[in-house]
Amino acid sequence: MSSVKKKISLAPEVVKLYKEISLKDEISIDELKNITKLDHGKLEYLLGALTSNNLVERIIEVKKKVLLTEAGEIAAANQLVERRILSALKENQPINSSDLSKILDCDNRELNAGIGYLKKQGMIDIVQGQISFSQKEVEVSTDIQEILVELSKGNEVDIQNYEKTLLQRSLITIEDEKKIIVKTIVKFEEMKKNIVETSDISRLTPEMIRNGTWRKTKLREYNLDVSPPEFFTGRKQPYARFLDEVKQKLVAYGFQEMRGPIVELEYWNFDALFQAQDHPAREWSDVYRITNPSKGKLPKENHVKFVQKAHEDGYDTGSKGWRYKWDPMKSARLVLRAQGTSVSARTLVDLPIPSKYFSISRCFRPDTTDATHLSEFNQAEGIVCDPSITFRDLLGILETFAIEISEAPNYTFKPDYYPFTEPSVELSVKDPKIGHIEYGGAGIFRPEVTRPFGIDAPVIAWGLGVDRLFMVKYGITDIRELYSYKLDWLRSARMS
Repeated sequence: MSSVKKKISLAPEVVKLYKEISLKDEISIDELKNITKLDHGKLEYLLGALTSNNLVERIIEVKKKVLLTEAGEIAAANQLVERRILSALKENQPINSSDLSKILDCDNRELNAGIGYLKKQGMIDIVQGQISFSQKEVEVSTDIQEILVELSKGNEVDIQNYEKTLLQRSLITIEDEKKIIVKTIVKFEEMKKNIVETSDISRLTPEMIRNGTWRKTKLREYNLDVSPPEFFTGRKQPYARFLDEVKQKLVAYGFQEMRGPIVELEYWNFDALFQAQDHPAREWSDVYRITNPSKGKLPKENHVKFVQKAHEDGYDTGSKGWRYKWDPMKSARLVLRAQGTSVSARTLVDLPIPSKYFSISRCFRPDTTDATHLSEFNQAEGIVCDPSITFRDLLGILETFAIEISEAPNYTFKPDYYPFTEPSVELSVKDPKIGHIEYGGAGIFRPEVTRPFGIDAPVIAWGLGVDRLFMVKYGITDIRELYSYKLDWLRSARMS
C-alpha cells in the first residue's frame, strides 16, 4: 500500500479526520466522536470517504455482557436463598414455609425457587407443609455463589456451564455490547504525498447558477456505501401492538370483548369454576392473596346457592360434587386474578345463547421466573355457547390461534385435565428456537360450571398464554424480553 502512486482527492475535513485516526492503529467510533465533536451522521459521512479509498476499515465487534439483576445483587451480598434456607433449618427445624419466608425476609417466588432446588437435590423433606433436613447429606455447590460475587466486583467470569441456571433463576441478564472500531489500513504519513485536498460542495445554490460559478465548482460525488444518519420515529411497543392485533382479529371473527376486575373474589376465580376449596392451586404458593381488605362480598344472586350445591352434592348435574361442606368465607377471599377463566365465569351470568366472547386478561401467579414464565402474564380467554357447538369446533379455534395468530404450523393437541372442563385438551407447539412450549388449555365446561347459571347448552372455553404466542411468532427465546427496555429491540422488532 505504501507504494501506491495514484492521487486521491479528499476534502480538508476528511484529511483532518484521517490524521486523527492514523495516530493510532485502531480507535472506537465513540472515542472518535469525543475527540472530533462530530455528530454521528457527519462522522459516518467522512469515514465513508476514507473507507471507499481503502485507507481505513470499519470493524463491528459484538461482545456478550453479563449483568447481575437485582435478585443477583442480593444473592451476591447475602448468599443464595437455598444456602440461607439451610442456615435457618440448622437453627430451627422443622419449620413451615410461611415462617421461613418471614425469617429470610424474601418473597414467595424466591423462596419457592430455593425450596425447589433443595427438594430436587434431595436435601430436604416437606411433610404437611413442614420443612426439615432429609437423611441424605449433600453439600450445596458454591460455584454459583462464587460467580455472583465475582460479577458483583465487576470481574469477567466464565459462566458457560451455569448460564442456563443463572438465567432461569433471574440472577443475571446477558446483553449484546456492540462496538464499532475504525482500523487504519494505510498510515497518513505514507499517503500524504498522494493526497490532494479539494474543496467540493454537495449542493448548488441559486446564486451559483445565476453567476455561472457552478461551472468551476467541483461537486461532491455520491457515496452509496455510506450509512445514512439514523432517525428513530415513534412507534408502539411491539408486544402492545401485538395484543391490539389479536383483539382486532377476534373482533373480526365475531367475538365480543368481556371484562373483569384484576382483584377478584375466589368465588369467581375458583368456586364458580368448580375448583374445590382444598385444591392446591388455591394455596398461598400458587395465588397472590390480598391482605387489606382480605375479603369481599359474595353476589346475592341465586347462582351462589347453586354453586354451593354443585360443590357439596353436584346440584342437578348427575354429579356427586366434591362431598364437603362449602365455606362461603373462603369463597369471599380476595386474590389477584390467577386465571382469565374468572372473566368467563362472570360472563356466564345471563349469558345469551348463542354467543361468543373473548378477553385478554392480565393474570398473576407466584411462579419462579424463567425463560417461559413470569409472575404476571396475559391470557387470551374465550367462550362460545351454542346448542350445536362441538369439541371439533374448539379444536378448530385452537388451530386458528396456532397457525394464523402465532404462525406456528408445528402444533399438537393432547388430552389434559382441568377441574372445570371435560373433555379437556392442551395446545402446544414445537418451536425451532424455544423447543416444546405449552400455549394453554381448553375444553367444554362441565355441567357443574354451567348449570348453576341456568345454562343447558354446551359452552366451549379456552385460555392461552398470549405472551407465548408472541414469542413464537417473533422468534423470542426469553419471555422477559417482552417487557425489555432495550432500545435496539424496541427500535428494530418486526411489526406485522
